[in-house]
Amino acid sequence: MTIRRLKLFQELERINQRPRPFETYTAADLWTDEHTSSRMLDLHLDGSVDVSSRQTQFIDRSVEWITSRFEVGRETKIADFGCGPGLYTSRLARRGARVTGIDFSPRSIDYAKQVAALEHLDIHYVTQDYLDFDTEERFDLVLMIMCDFCALNPAQRGRMLSKFHRILKRGGSVLLDVYSIADFEQIRETATYAPNMFDGFWSPQDYFCFKNTFRYPAERVVLEKYTIVELERTRTVYNWFQYFTPESLKQEFLESDLSTEEFYSDVAGTPYQPQSREFAVVATK
Repeated sequence: MTIRRLKLFQELERINQRPRPFETYTAADLWTDEHTSSRMLDLHLDGSVDVSSRQTQFIDRSVEWITSRFEVGRETKIADFGCGPGLYTSRLARRGARVTGIDFSPRSIDYAKQVAALEHLDIHYVTQDYLDFDTEERFDLVLMIMCDFCALNPAQRGRMLSKFHRILKRGGSVLLDVYSIADFEQIRETATYAPNMFDGFWSPQDYFCFKNTFRYPAERVVLEKYTIVELERTRTVYNWFQYFTPESLKQEFLESDLSTEEFYSDVAGTPYQPQSREFAVVATK
């Protein structure tokens, strides 16, 4: 075996290696990289797809339900964790709510600020990793939408729930959505390869991309691992997804002294069905 062939074989072994659950956290590589953050913003603003954000029609329906369910009005204080370009924050502020949006994508926050300035909306935006965010403000409602909670490891989720408890007013609520066990059961392990995968999403330069999907049945975790090989560099992005049952999610909330009240099939108030691939929870302090 030649040295070149051996090195190639070892590199392919590394690419296809299965890490431990949540071993590496690379969220910043996806959301703050100059190129990918631009592509993510485009996806956020494309109201016809469910990728970075939900479709426009669903978001409108979701905001109507949130406004009704939580009696959102002029004195309602809302924190939106992972607010992106402000698709929820802007709509809620138009209904009079006093909104804070937290996201660590400068590109998304800049867009959201432009919308708020043009419409004179009462929104305070913070460019920061929401794991590190803290405030003396106290809120009536905390949102974490688009299954962001599932991308966090157990310790990070504990930190977030403790943070939610701390910044909520007494009787305040949390609304977030997660991936379900029904969805987990549909996922299969795969290994795929393509030049310039996802139409150049990962780089403005030519690249080769390897995608590995790994399942961890004991932990109910899935990893989408992307290895992007460019002429000048090779990098790996790890997208982790935790899957839940209502019981397992309820237990995590309980450990942070948050009481679960209701489950729904989505954040638009659709009645809960066990076969739903996602579900939402309302919890209170």
